[in-house]
Amino acid sequence: MNFNTIAGLLLVATLGTNLGCTKKDSSEQTTEQQTTALVQAPAFNADSAYAFVEKQVAFGPRVPNTSAHKQTGDYLVATLKQYGWQVTEQPFTATTYDGKKLNARNIIGSYNPQAAKRIMLASHWDSRPFADEDSTARTKPVPAANDGASGVGVLLEVARVLSQSSNKADVGVDIVFFDAEDWGNSQEAKDKLGGFCLGSQYWAANRHVPGYTAYFGILLDMVGAKGATFPKEGFSMQYGAEVVNQVWNTASQLGYNQYFIDQRGPAITDDHVPVNETARFPMIDIIHLRVNNLSRTFFDDWHTTEDDMDNIDRNTLKAVGQTLVQVIYQEAQPIQ
Repeated sequence: MNFNTIAGLLLVATLGTNLGCTKKDSSEQTTEQQTTALVQAPAFNADSAYAFVEKQVAFGPRVPNTSAHKQTGDYLVATLKQYGWQVTEQPFTATTYDGKKLNARNIIGSYNPQAAKRIMLASHWDSRPFADEDSTARTKPVPAANDGASGVGVLLEVARVLSQSSNKADVGVDIVFFDAEDWGNSQEAKDKLGGFCLGSQYWAANRHVPGYTAYFGILLDMVGAKGATFPKEGFSMQYGAEVVNQVWNTASQLGYNQYFIDQRGPAITDDHVPVNETARFPMIDIIHLRVNNLSRTFFDDWHTTEDDMDNIDRNTLKAVGQTLVQVIYQEAQPIQ
């Protein structure tokens, strides 16, 4: 994901900015909430999620074509299998905006694979190869604790909870770890996604199950920082407003409305866009954004070498993870 100021703050205030992916809509208040009674759902363990994030970061930056990347991918596959999930590996060769060939793989874990009603959860698992927002180390890779590993860590804990809870969720869940999301450059790439989201583009055009669809999908991006705020991202509202409102209302009922703020945020071209536009089912994005802040859209250490474990807060992981678990169990109820 990349941020590009079009031409100074005054123009930004008037026209918006390019985000690597793209920011389009200004913030605005959204509609009133509707309350639904919450069903019993198992607890999400923030300490366990934190350990999953820490394990990924310990491998080193997960840049495609590196040993850390391969080791991390093998770890993700092994962990999903450990919890009894059906695993599909989707290797592919990705070509970057600057002509590099990446040995990439999307990793898909399926829970209750025979269920007709399915929910898709996703996050990217690769690291940005260059810390272009770092004033002193622009050519070094990003540790990517928050921008990548946090979402993966939350989803691994969701996988553990679903597999080990005595209260089984009667719904199908697919966790997709997208690769090669973060190699783009909005200033230099020629495609509309700025060279980003290569794994999700590949998956959307080559789904792991032919004709795969889901009731809805939820993407996680940068979901671990202390005091994170998740406004209602613009493309999510465009493609899946009902899903957004359902998730945010659930978070509010759980007491997490200081994270899931009832305010519309900018539209970010992220991995959910290829899913919406090519796979054609609604997928929303839970992403840390600072609304009404012209100088910094994402968290302070975004795309720097300081995106390490110091950025990861258990309370934020808990808020996101418990909300996801609750949403899954709400959807396990019969479709009306």
